[in-house]
Amino acid sequence: MKSLKRPDILLYVMAAAVPIAFGVWQSLLNNFAIESAGFTGVEIGVLQSLREVPGFLAFSVVFVLLLIREQTLAVVSLLVMGLGTALTGYFPSEVGLYCTTVLMSLGFHYYETVNQSLSLQVFSREEAPYKMGKMVAIGSAASLVAFSLVWLFLEVLHLEMKAIYVIGGVTTMLIAALCWAYFPKFSVEVEQHKKIKLHKRYWLYYALTFMGGARRQIFVVFSGFLMVEKFGFLASDIALMFLANGVLNIIFAPLVGKMISKIGERRTLTIEYIGLIIIFSSYAVVSDPMIAVGLYIVDHLLFSMAIAQKTYFQKIADPKDMAQTAGVAFSINHAAAIVLPALYGLLWMSSPALVFFTGAGMAGISLLLALLVPANPKPGLEVQWKVKDKLAAE
Repeated sequence: MKSLKRPDILLYVMAAAVPIAFGVWQSLLNNFAIESAGFTGVEIGVLQSLREVPGFLAFSVVFVLLLIREQTLAVVSLLVMGLGTALTGYFPSEVGLYCTTVLMSLGFHYYETVNQSLSLQVFSREEAPYKMGKMVAIGSAASLVAFSLVWLFLEVLHLEMKAIYVIGGVTTMLIAALCWAYFPKFSVEVEQHKKIKLHKRYWLYYALTFMGGARRQIFVVFSGFLMVEKFGFLASDIALMFLANGVLNIIFAPLVGKMISKIGERRTLTIEYIGLIIIFSSYAVVSDPMIAVGLYIVDHLLFSMAIAQKTYFQKIADPKDMAQTAGVAFSINHAAAIVLPALYGLLWMSSPALVFFTGAGMAGISLLLALLVPANPKPGLEVQWKVKDKLAAE
């Protein structure tokens, strides 16, 4: 029997741990913020900007890796994220919610940075799209469990949100402890660079990452807030919506991985961004709550296609740059995230529709960038400018 103490199994287990804490935190956040802390669009925007500060500082992972190995940092990050989630319900105030959010986010973003690096090192170029899609599916399955339990705890057992936050956070911490105790310390084949550096030839990957971060803020911050503020969804309703997302992602994410292998990164990203233009424009004018739910679910499914950004980078990158560039890319991804939620929080107060129309504009810019991705990216062919060259490559 094949041993379970393998690097890929460790990645799958950690992929399941993250959505438990984060799923509980996310599904309860809008209702907890409004009902317990009296948040408006302004405060929720500030909170989400603060949440992204650790993401912006993700480049500092490189310096931490001078002291501890990537695998250890991933486990410690899971512990910190779980702790931040568990403490959330004990601080139902503006400042308290800001502080616990930053703690949770610190663990989340450090984990995601190291996880991306480890995934691109452990999985070969041929298997990476499918196996990264499998990781998304596993995360979705864990989210499914988390959202189901949130609904059960709220609607059947009538637990307080504080208790649910504790359950979600502690569960993730226990899984992290299991990862530490059960799995051996794996060695990586290629020693990673331990310094910060921007590489000119990766500029398109950086640009796609930056625009992806801007797009993500509109979905994470304001799509869910729209459901609560405009349509009056309860925390249990949000949990059910997330539940539907989880079920579909279990099926959809591995198929996206296979699709990337079959049609390539450029075509996959093109489909994603065209879909986003339609969805964000529809968010701006939607008046039926069921249509809004449908838009939210499709929007969430399109996140799986962002795997194509990572596999594009894997194909063009020096293997020694994985950890370094993962940190830099996360910082670039979150540069817009520091500013946009707070600014959009102010814009939301006057015109929620404009928030989503500007999101459609950002998706349009991403589409133009995606068209520059070569049909067959590789070192030396990171960008393809001419349409005729693209057709020839295909």
